[in-house]
Amino acid sequence: MAGSDDVRAQTNPTLAEATRVWWKIGILSFGGPAAQIALMHKEVVDDRGWLSEQQFLNALSFCMLLPGPEAMQLATYSGWRLHGTLGGLIAGLLFVLPGAAVIMVLATIYSIYGDVALVEALFYGIKAAVLVIVLEALLRVAKKALSQRLHWLIAALAFVGIFFLSLPYPLIVLLAGLLGWLLGTAENTDQPAASIGHVSVGKTGLTIVTWLAIWILPLLVLAGLGAPTILHEVGTFFSTLAVVTFGGAYAVLAYMAQDVVVQFGWLTAGEMVDALGLAETTPGPLILVTQFVGFLAGFKEGGLLLGLSAAGVALWVTFAPCFLWIFAGAPYIEWISNQPRLRGALKAITAAVVGVILNLSIWFALHVLFSDVSRQKLGPITLWTAELATIEWLSLALFLLSCVLAFRLHWGITRILLVASLLGTGLRLLI
Repeated sequence: MAGSDDVRAQTNPTLAEATRVWWKIGILSFGGPAAQIALMHKEVVDDRGWLSEQQFLNALSFCMLLPGPEAMQLATYSGWRLHGTLGGLIAGLLFVLPGAAVIMVLATIYSIYGDVALVEALFYGIKAAVLVIVLEALLRVAKKALSQRLHWLIAALAFVGIFFLSLPYPLIVLLAGLLGWLLGTAENTDQPAASIGHVSVGKTGLTIVTWLAIWILPLLVLAGLGAPTILHEVGTFFSTLAVVTFGGAYAVLAYMAQDVVVQFGWLTAGEMVDALGLAETTPGPLILVTQFVGFLAGFKEGGLLLGLSAAGVALWVTFAPCFLWIFAGAPYIEWISNQPRLRGALKAITAAVVGVILNLSIWFALHVLFSDVSRQKLGPITLWTAELATIEWLSLALFLLSCVLAFRLHWGITRILLVASLLGTGLRLLI
């Protein structure tokens, strides 16, 4: 199967053609990693065949092992695979910048006026439509990744572990990978094993040093110029966060919220919830919430200009490390995926990802369809419960409509988002 996939993925777009697609993905990347990965899969694998199914899944498994937003890193890898470092930079930046621009505008409005009711109404319908995108992601990834009973078992255990037992995501990945490693055996294939003989260790070292400098030197320059303390604090905190954010944004939101609210006092608990809500309903990775937090921290300290500066610092130290991980590790992905035991580990991790996406899908659905969702602990078990009386009937109706448009009428994502957004805005403002 891998062989046929590899033959299919022989379409080589021009840089301009690829850039247009990365821009499209960037402006439509609503709904968190599950929806974003589904969108990339459709555009890059299904519609254009730029990557094979196996290449895409190998890269996804690798990105899930890294700290930071896996969807943005997957986009960066895809761009690198087609057009080298320049292609990776374009794909990664276009995945982030549209959402960053929207967040910057919303953060400014929020800070000055303290009211985002109109903005919330605008994105109300999008949140419901995003559930359909998440569902598509779950179905697509599960169809490709769960090819054996063992993979189904791993996916189920991963879901139980993260949803009911609140196990750390890195631990789930480690256990899945270890199981896949132990059970990995050589598979019959006509494809020769990938070689890394052409990969220069020295070049890899130079890549690491270069991107470490790009990441860290601006912070040192700010400190040397005597920049406000808040910029140094934001840079240091989110640089640390960039290293420990295994499992994507959801895995560290509690940690970040606690420190931002309790330790630093940059935001109140209510402002932190608003920040997450806005990040969830805008394009781009959910970790863009760091930009919103940085803006509010700087704005409170010294007004609009300092807010913009702090947001820029937060953006820089959140995403510069992502390019480091990908550009240093990308040349080795194919080699890793062609080693029997490593391939077994990657397939097991991909199966675990299905359980994680199911967890995120349920979590997101609860928060979109109900206004009162609580988390309860029963010994070692965690239960997310929704108050049935608080169901958002309008969100449910928009979700069901989006399901019909997607699965029955086979509308594209753009049309579905547009219709859901317009209907949601009008009805939300009228009700």
